[in-house]
Amino acid sequence: MAMGETPITIIGNLTADPEVRFTPSGAALAKFTVASTPRTYDKESGQWKDGTSAFFRCAAWRQLAEHIADSLTKGTRVVLTGRIRQHNWQTEQGENRSMLAVEVDDIGPSLQFATTTVQRTQRSTPAPASSDPWDVASANRPAADGAAPNGPAADAPPF
Repeated sequence: MAMGETPITIIGNLTADPEVRFTPSGAALAKFTVASTPRTYDKESGQWKDGTSAFFRCAAWRQLAEHIADSLTKGTRVVLTGRIRQHNWQTEQGENRSMLAVEVDDIGPSLQFATTTVQRTQRSTPAPASSDPWDVASANRPAADGAAPNGPAADAPPF
């Protein structure tokens, strides 16, 4: 982790199956959302109550992305660590947009309410890291020169 990055640990549930894409160079990218809902115990009613859910957009790269796609599904409770990234872009109308997302460093199923069996994989030579971790060929992503995204969803976040 580079100096000045914002680390984060999240415990929550996947809101949908992870979506996997491949860059033109063949690097896998998994995108998914994790919902984290705080629970508090109400002594008066003797029951647990859910608080307001927070939704975190997440992305993982290369072999980790493939393992996520092979292992995790909608509803799976996970524990993940990563770094908060801010992504800025401009719509076709010239409006500035930004979003926060989590670049996942590690993730696994939570064993608090479940069990799992671990299956080790063979190591492969990792692909070289991109200088821009969000640089993926996608119709809804801004060009490297900061130009507007190509595609109908220019107002949507490029995630």
